[in-house]
Amino acid sequence: MRSAAALAGLLGAVCCLLASVPSPAAVYHVDAGGGDDTHTGLSPAAAWRSLAPVNAAIFQPGDQILLRAGTRYSGRLAPQGSGALVAGVPAPIRLGRYGAGPPPRVDAGGNFSEALLLRNVEYWDVADLELTNLGPAPAPGRAGVRLQADGAGPLHQLSLHGLYVHDVNGDLAKSREGCGIFFESRGGNDAHFEGLLIADCRVARTDRNGICQRTSGRARSLGVVIRGCRLEDIGGDGIKIWGSRGALVEHNVLRGGRRRCADAAAGIWPFDSDDTVIQYNEVSGMKGTNDGQAFDADYRCRHSLFQYNYSHDNEGGFLLVCTPGNSFCLDTVVRYNLSQNDGVNGGRIIHFGGGAANTLLHNNVIYVGPDQDLPLVRCTEWNRGRARDTRFVNNIFYVAGRVTYDFGTATNTVFDHNVFYGGHVNPPPDAFAVTNAPPLRAPGSGGAGFTSLTGYQPSPGSVLPPGVSLPNPGEHDFFGRPLPTTTPPARGLAEVPAF
Repeated sequence: MRSAAALAGLLGAVCCLLASVPSPAAVYHVDAGGGDDTHTGLSPAAAWRSLAPVNAAIFQPGDQILLRAGTRYSGRLAPQGSGALVAGVPAPIRLGRYGAGPPPRVDAGGNFSEALLLRNVEYWDVADLELTNLGPAPAPGRAGVRLQADGAGPLHQLSLHGLYVHDVNGDLAKSREGCGIFFESRGGNDAHFEGLLIADCRVARTDRNGICQRTSGRARSLGVVIRGCRLEDIGGDGIKIWGSRGALVEHNVLRGGRRRCADAAAGIWPFDSDDTVIQYNEVSGMKGTNDGQAFDADYRCRHSLFQYNYSHDNEGGFLLVCTPGNSFCLDTVVRYNLSQNDGVNGGRIIHFGGGAANTLLHNNVIYVGPDQDLPLVRCTEWNRGRARDTRFVNNIFYVAGRVTYDFGTATNTVFDHNVFYGGHVNPPPDAFAVTNAPPLRAPGSGGAGFTSLTGYQPSPGSVLPPGVSLPNPGEHDFFGRPLPTTTPPARGLAEVPAF
């Protein structure tokens, strides 16, 4: 016969074992057309009707909240609870849809600061929803989606994909800006995001910004990825990284930014961030010259990398690299990008504003159309900041119109092994410059999308002039061909002819 102590020990072990087994995840259903909030929500037949029971519940790891396709909801969706790692495997909470038809729509109607709020939660996977927040008048801070780390330490594994966020009339002033998808870390306790993914979302007609990060604390977010999104008709900035280390922004398309704001805005850019990689993006239709560039490396940034991007028809130009004199923008690399018809007359194509240091631009192609007459490079002071130690190497500047150069008080600007073809007025010294037309198939023929860029391939049977070798040049050219390892690369963005 077992002793009482032994039985008590065995019972305790069984209780611990049972406690370690996760409870079965629940699947909740919401149907605005046929549900009832007095139901359990645990089957389509017992679906909830409104967002109220969703917002009142505390969800557990592995739970699912599914809104019926084709239904519409007024108000704000603000679910609570967090997923978790279970035996080392993520068990997120899923928010999505069920059934066939268009995505379910949540319309905040300007009555809330956002249509979807995830505050101080982690391990969430949100997909296939339509969200809008259009009020009778613009309002400060209004958003479609808001992710918020508010004094809660690191928040892990938040994922948004396949969302359609549109018609959000936030304030157009930068200091009170609204946004389509907004993620913010603030407060103490090392608040930040780790493993945040925004993928394959569509953002349209949002003010002021499209997809935007803001950080007011000291911690940097890690593992932020913005991928495969399409942004259209954005009032100000398209995609902004603020307060991250190692963020990746790739394969996004922005068509139409800075459409309504009066202050400075750019297409895709980091601020107060380190080691940001911005690649394979297409930006067009930025309006105005109060910035208005496709890409920007802004201040308090280190080691920003822009590569394999396509910029075209942006009134403010292709690139801004900037910092006031009392701050810094260090070690920016811009390589294997294409700029076509960027910059309106009276603007510029590449702008150095303030004291950016040690910027390297190599193996880019800048095409200037026949109706353009503007500075290809302009350097201006900002708060006594002056650009220094800037290098242009292995680039092709193909000018069908006319360009000038204005280096202001910038120091140690070096051009090496570039192609200066066409209407260059007083081009900078380059001991290895080439002025003959580079043998490209049809420069200037690019349209919408990367597939339209075959005109920037070398003509069959031709060879582009060689450039000079650089340390850490990247893995491949603009078209994905490997770079040579024993000889210098070609000038421009295409390495070998395509037959």
